[in-house]
Amino acid sequence: MALGQLTLAVYGDVQGVGFRWFVQEQAVKLGLVGWVRNNPDGTVGVVAQGVEEKLREFLALCRHGPGFARVREAVEEWQEIPKLDFVDFEIKF
Repeated sequence: MALGQLTLAVYGDVQGVGFRWFVQEQAVKLGLVGWVRNNPDGTVGVVAQGVEEKLREFLALCRHGPGFARVREAVEEWQEIPKLDFVDFEIKF
């Protein structure tokens, strides 16, 4: 089981609708570490690390989002990593 890092830029109606809390909750359930934050351009940025299979599940959840969010696009970047750089999954303010 290779460790990986998924970096996302999520576009759409994703700020002010509970998207960051949704992302954090899903990441914790899947055993992922990293962070999520609102970006000044209206997107949401995500960095998640963990087992690739769990990251793929997480990506599918992020593409859908919570009820009030409308995800238009999630631009993804994948990277293999030798070890985890974070200890938990946090919301950055």
